[in-house]
Amino acid sequence: MTPALKTQQIQIGGMDCTSCKLKIEGSLERLKGVAEASVTVATGRLFVSYDPTLVSAAAIQDRIKSLGYSTSAVTASQIAGQSHAHSHASEDHHDDGYSHAHNHSAGEFDLSRELPPVLITIALLAAAIICKEPLHHTPYSIAEYAVIIPAYLLSGWTVLKTAGRNMLRGQLFDENFLMTIATLGALAIHQLPEAVAVMLFFRIGELFQEYSVGRSRRSIQALLEVRPDTANLKRNGSIQQVSPETVNLGEQILVKPGEKVPLDGEILEGNSHVDTSALTGESVPRIVKVGDPILAGMINQSGALTVRVTQLYGESSIAKVLDLVENATSKKAATEKFITQFARYYTPTVVLLSLAVAVLPPWLIAGADRADWIYRALILLVISCPCGLVISIPLGYFGGIGGAAKRGILIKGSTFLDTLTDVKTVVFDKTGTLTEGTFKVTQIVAQREFSELDLLALAAKAEANSNHPVAQSIRAAYAQPIDQPEVSDYEEIAGHGIRARVGSNVILAGNDRLLNRENIKYETCELVGTVVYMAVNGQYAGYILITDAIKSDAAEAIRDLKKAGVTRTVMLTGDNERVAKAVAEQLGLESYRAELLPEDKVAAIEQLLGSGGKVVFVGDGINDAPVIARADVGMAMGGLGSDAAIETADVVLMTDAPSKVAEAIQVAQKTRQIVVQNMLLAMAIKGIFIALGAVGLATLWEAVFADVGVALLAILNAGRVLR
Repeated sequence: MTPALKTQQIQIGGMDCTSCKLKIEGSLERLKGVAEASVTVATGRLFVSYDPTLVSAAAIQDRIKSLGYSTSAVTASQIAGQSHAHSHASEDHHDDGYSHAHNHSAGEFDLSRELPPVLITIALLAAAIICKEPLHHTPYSIAEYAVIIPAYLLSGWTVLKTAGRNMLRGQLFDENFLMTIATLGALAIHQLPEAVAVMLFFRIGELFQEYSVGRSRRSIQALLEVRPDTANLKRNGSIQQVSPETVNLGEQILVKPGEKVPLDGEILEGNSHVDTSALTGESVPRIVKVGDPILAGMINQSGALTVRVTQLYGESSIAKVLDLVENATSKKAATEKFITQFARYYTPTVVLLSLAVAVLPPWLIAGADRADWIYRALILLVISCPCGLVISIPLGYFGGIGGAAKRGILIKGSTFLDTLTDVKTVVFDKTGTLTEGTFKVTQIVAQREFSELDLLALAAKAEANSNHPVAQSIRAAYAQPIDQPEVSDYEEIAGHGIRARVGSNVILAGNDRLLNRENIKYETCELVGTVVYMAVNGQYAGYILITDAIKSDAAEAIRDLKKAGVTRTVMLTGDNERVAKAVAEQLGLESYRAELLPEDKVAAIEQLLGSGGKVVFVGDGINDAPVIARADVGMAMGGLGSDAAIETADVVLMTDAPSKVAEAIQVAQKTRQIVVQNMLLAMAIKGIFIALGAVGLATLWEAVFADVGVALLAILNAGRVLR
């Protein structure tokens, strides 16, 4: 029996770059009992899955500390999205590559601090190159070294220090080690300007990398800024400003114009326009009124609102959104795992190849110039840095998840981004997913002397005491106060409808079985929806048609899915055959199944899973949770969907719009396209320059340009997905 794995979150101090990410992940995954370790660079958080029978949490933290990082527990408030933006401020940082030296302010890129050393190094390097010709007859000129050594130390001190510390800990084959060996070798064979150039361009490349990672972090911190800091609590006749975490269920809060809604609730007083963009990505304000739900993170734009709290802060919409976005990269995609493994073996392989190039030709080839072959080996060392790959690929997935979040699509892990690119079948629930989930009166047909308004008024009064959704929709359509004393002798006839006296009239309202039972002649209606037949004083008076309206973007959603490469769209519903068929035909679905119980939906998904390609199921109700869990990718409507569905889902659509399904697939496809481009670009260019360097057709200048250039191109390309 496979032991149950435990998952833990750990906040890491002093970790600010992808190099650190790979070092921590690689070291932990080599620890016996650790199944997977995943570090999110933008939040400094580690997710580790391990077998507690083989390794303890303390051993995991000890391993992290041995690498030179500090650790702390992730608090409940951090998990709820609280105070995370400042979590790094209290940690002890260390210098592990340039990224750390630049990024003690949690991702802020300070050009005024970074630019002077770079400019001084460039000036010294230019002076060394200009002075080299007049001093060519003294190749080991003190003057030349007096210019080069300060430039070398200025540009490379952090790399040298980090490489030395890592070597003492037995950590070789990172970029600091490679740059140190390559540049010291260049100095040894008197390629002085090249040694400085390698360090200089490596530093410039690191600055660009840090800027890109910082930009990604700021995009997440911009989301964190929607976190409400205070709530105006109504208590004992006064308004108290308190933390949202201290407000209890059922208490009332006041949300003033311009304030963020701090907690999920129901509006008791007031009406307003609210900005929902933080949750849904939609820029158009939404009108809210008494009785409407309102979610934490929305911004109240006009009127004051009194809200009764329905969710504690930790369970509120905005807390869930922030937690999902912050921790979305905890589930690594297969491509990320491959690159981690690739980098682990690739760098040592190239180091060994470089050693062979430096040693074997001078030994085996008569007349071979040892300095020339050492120079070629140094070129291979510079080119071997896998920076472009290991930085751009996680950044690409991070950008994809962040870009989707801006559109109101919350993807719970980069692995689901990968899966979405292979989707061929999308299965929808009907009610609340493709339809609004609310019944509305769509047609009134009156007979005899009655007008449509007369018929609606009589029906609304007769249904005044019923809680049935059909009765509620009739009263909502009537939208006028009902004089209760006017209604008497109310009787609900199970499975048929109701009988009541309204004034001096006896009203029957119900299905065709009710009129058949009372022997009332009527016109049979073959309509899609619920038909409420009306009789007044024993005479047929007409009917009212009630339907669940199809969402405005549902048809567009099906068209967009086909454009995105989805070959089959299916609807599973518990509704009757006639309604299901009408909805399927109207939307252009390939197939549908009606009158299903929750277990029937699971069975239907099971059949589809073996039909080729990945299967997405989109639902909203608590009865959809088992099907959402069973699909390759489960999607839940996050605006009005049930908590069970949202918790189970891999992707949450905050707008309840079915068109977001195709948008999620398109974001995933774009992300995969960029990740593949970066892999091919980096491998192709590095392969070419490794070959050129080995045969002596590339210089250190070209090698460092190739290495830094690949990294920058890959980073810039990865940044596109954020937009």
